[in-house]
This record gives sequence, structure tokens and C-alpha cells, in this order.
Amino acid sequence: MKIKLLILTFLSSIVLSAQEKKSYTLDQAIDYALENAYAIKNATNDISSAEKKVWETTTIGLPQINASFDYQNYLKQPVSLLPAAAFDNTESVIDVVNDYFDANQTNFDVESPDGFIPLAFGTKQNINATVTLTQLLFDGSYLIGLQSAKTYLQISESAKEKTEFSVKQSVINAYANVLLVEENINILEKNKTVLEKNLNETLKIIENGFAEEQDGEQLQLTLSAINNELNRVNRYKSTAYKMFNVALGIDVDSEVTLTETLEELLLSNLNLELTKTNFTVENHIDYKIAETSRKSQELVMKYEKSKALPTLSAFVNYGTTANNDDFKFFKNDQKWFDSSILGVSLNVPIFSSLKRDSRTQQAKIELEKAERQLTETEQQLKVAFLDAQNNYQYSIDSYQTSKENLALAERIEKKENIKFFEGISSSFDLSNAQNQLYTQQQEYLQSIYDLITTKSVLENALNIK
Repeated sequence: MKIKLLILTFLSSIVLSAQEKKSYTLDQAIDYALENAYAIKNATNDISSAEKKVWETTTIGLPQINASFDYQNYLKQPVSLLPAAAFDNTESVIDVVNDYFDANQTNFDVESPDGFIPLAFGTKQNINATVTLTQLLFDGSYLIGLQSAKTYLQISESAKEKTEFSVKQSVINAYANVLLVEENINILEKNKTVLEKNLNETLKIIENGFAEEQDGEQLQLTLSAINNELNRVNRYKSTAYKMFNVALGIDVDSEVTLTETLEELLLSNLNLELTKTNFTVENHIDYKIAETSRKSQELVMKYEKSKALPTLSAFVNYGTTANNDDFKFFKNDQKWFDSSILGVSLNVPIFSSLKRDSRTQQAKIELEKAERQLTETEQQLKVAFLDAQNNYQYSIDSYQTSKENLALAERIEKKENIKFFEGISSSFDLSNAQNQLYTQQQEYLQSIYDLITTKSVLENALNIK
């Protein structure tokens, strides 16, 4: 029973790990990253924020409704002094006032009819509720601000598009890097197997006295170098996979499988037609961003100019007020007094000591800088395209050369290997041939990687998604 349970547990763990392990072609990896990469999610959030900003700016020109509620309770009512001579029956008034203050336990007495009579106006408690509707009728800066908010949204959308190109290129580089490491390990393993076989055969020949001990030592040195390089690449393999996971936006410790080989990736990236594609600078995302930036600065200048225009707004409110010496506001006999007002407000800028003109001139200078930046970006993109085109063409040529050199180095090493075991070549000659082969193997792998990555750079320059 225990054995069956262990078997089921083992099989379940295998199935679970197989489910958790994800496989990707290059296109699948790119599609996944364009949805889940960290930079993509941040760019998407920026667009959402920009959309909210557009609405925030739009609401400035929409009706605004505000309500206020005030409650006051005078712990000590303010007293106003009135000339006693203003009243016909001063003594009666004084008696009434003194009775009032006595009732409220206030130590105050009117001694002189020729003096002042203290009076407390109003009630001790008051409630006031008001609702106000305001509407902006005309404001030039609002109209420009609304255009600026939409431009800000365009900038965020362009930034996301640029991020997509960057993420795509990062995924391609990371994918190719993993395949390069895997292929490098395979080649080193094969070289190691061949070297170990040669060393064992050489040691037997030395034991029989048909070769010098130095021949074995020379092969041992080459084998040690291969082992060191193999250990280095194996250690780097984990880092390469983690870099790939980061590019996709998944946990660095997730297990992934790359279903394409380096050779398959190479064939899909050999496209000579790309070197003949015409370049349209206006389609490039960097040019679009520079153009939007210029437009943004133009709106800033218009915004500063619009501040010299008058602003017109209207408002209407409705309020109600209740007064009482005691808190009896919600009883049926409480009287409420309504009020309402309708108004229009016109604000006309007249003189700002040339402040507005100064800000307009600053905005004009920034606009000129943005226009020069647009021109500079255009020229830089043209140069970058030519550079990317040349690099891709060079990578194709370099790959063809490396492929031919690798085949040649393999033939040379094979001949030297035969000569060595036939006793007509030295271990130094064999070692040189082997090292030459290993160098050509690395250059061949690097040429494939360069071809893949330079193609992605050229696609970015052509704005190809």
C-alpha cells in the first residue's frame, strides 16, 4: 500500500511539474511579453492615467455643483453698542436690556442714559444650507488645456509603442542568448568527448613507447581548457534563463522550455529583402514622439497667449437659513428663510507688467528647441537606419564566412588528428588545429547570434512590429 502511495505521489509531482513548466517559440515568447512584461504593464498604466487626465481637464468646462452646510452656536453672543440718545424712551430700553442680561446671567449694567445701549442681534443658534451651480462659459486657456491633455495621451500611447519595440528586441536577444548557451554546451560536450577519447588513445600509445609523454600532456592542457570553459558556460546557463524570464515578465525561478533551435531561429531571420527596404522616417516611433513633443510645446505657447483673453462664467445658487435660541430646527414650527441668486462673472486681464509676454516668449523659445530636436531626430534616425542596414548585411556576410571557416577548420582538425595518430604530426600541430576549430566554433555561434539581434535592430529602425 505504501509503495502504491509513493508511486502515485511521484507521478503526481511529475504531472504537476510538467504543467508548471512552460514552453515557448520565439513568437509565443514575444506575444506573451507584449502583454505581461513589466515595462508593458507600466506603459499601459501610464495610458490609463493619461485618459483620466483628459477627463479631469474636460470636467473643468462642465457644470460644477457644490453644497455647503453651516451650523453656528454662539457660546457668547457678540454685543453691539447703540447710542442711548437714539431712543425716545431710553429708560425703558435700558430696563429691557438689563433684564435681558440678568436673564442670561451677564454682569453688565447701563448706568448712564447718555451712554450706549448694548444689544445682541440675532439668535444664539443658526443653520445655513446652500447649493451652488457654476458653469464656465468661456476660457481660452481651458480650450488649449483640453488639447494639451489629449496630446499628453498621445505621448503616453507613443511611449507604449516604443516600449513594445524595446521589449520585443529584449525578448529576441534573451531567447537567442539561451539558445546560444545551450548550443555552446552541446559543442563543448562533443569536443570534450573527442578529446577524452584522443587522450586515452594517446596514453596507451605512450605506454607502448610509440609516443612521447609530452603528447599526452599537450592533450591534457587542451582538455583542461575545454573543461573550464564548459563549467563557465554551465554556470552562466542559469543566468541566461533568468534573464529570459525577466524579459517575459515572469518569476525568475520559473522553469521554461525554448522549443526552437538556434539553427531554426537562424533560418527564420535570414531575410535579404530587409536590406533593400526603403526607409520612411515619418513612420519611426522616435520621430512620432519628437513630433508630438513639438506639438506639445506649440500648445504651451498658445496656452500662454490665451491667458490674455477674458474669462466668463455663470453661477446660480439656492440657500435656506434657520435661526433659533434653542436647537429646535427640525420641529414643524421652525421657520426657514430661502434665498437664491443668479450671476455672471467676467474677468478681463489688463496689465501684468509684461509677465504674460515673458512667459509667452519662454514658450516660444522652447518651441524652437523642440523643432530643432525634431530635425535632429530625423537626421539621427536616417543614420541609425543605414547603420542597422549595414550591420545586418555584415552579419549575414559574417555568418556565411564563419560557416565556411568552420567547415574548413573541421577538415583541418580531422586531418591533423589522423596525422598525429599515424605519427607524422606533432601534438603541437594537433593542438593548434583543435584550438583553431574551437575558435571557429565560437565565431560561428556568435555570428548566428549577431545575425538574429541585428535583424531585430533593423526591424525596429523600419518600425516593423
